[in-house]
Amino acid sequence: MRIRLVAATAVAAGTLTALTAVPAQAAEYDSALKIRGIQYDAPGSDSNRCSTGNTDEEYLTIKNYSRSTTVNLKGYVVKDAAGNKFTFTASHTLQPGDYVKLRGGNGTDSDTNNVVYRDNCNFMWNNDKDTIYVYKPSGSRADVHSYTKSGSDPDGNGYITYHG
Repeated sequence: MRIRLVAATAVAAGTLTALTAVPAQAAEYDSALKIRGIQYDAPGSDSNRCSTGNTDEEYLTIKNYSRSTTVNLKGYVVKDAAGNKFTFTASHTLQPGDYVKLRGGNGTDSDTNNVVYRDNCNFMWNNDKDTIYVYKPSGSRADVHSYTKSGSDPDGNGYITYHG
């Protein structure tokens, strides 16, 4: 009887753990800044040549969803599952409802055009699957989302929307 009770308790505990586990992409963080969408697969054939490539067509849109708080992106970090990262080293202010596109390739950052370039001609996001992490300057997580080409992008256009 005792063996069955221990086994039943272990199974029940495992079931409870399984029911309470939350996948990383479903977690909500206390942050005004969230991932709005990602163009993870740049249109056309991928080419990371700085002069003629299309890494600037791969981008992550980050939006300030606050109704009243202005967010300075300086110190925020964006990473992928492999540990590739970009740190916002300059001040870039997002008013409530404002957004920025973090693009690959080289270009001129512009508050007016809502764009920041990674100044790196390598693609950051995988075309089949990846996880996107956004960290606050304090190191705490602001947002995270995972995607798969087959499961997250039903129209196959290489763009996925989060948080609307």
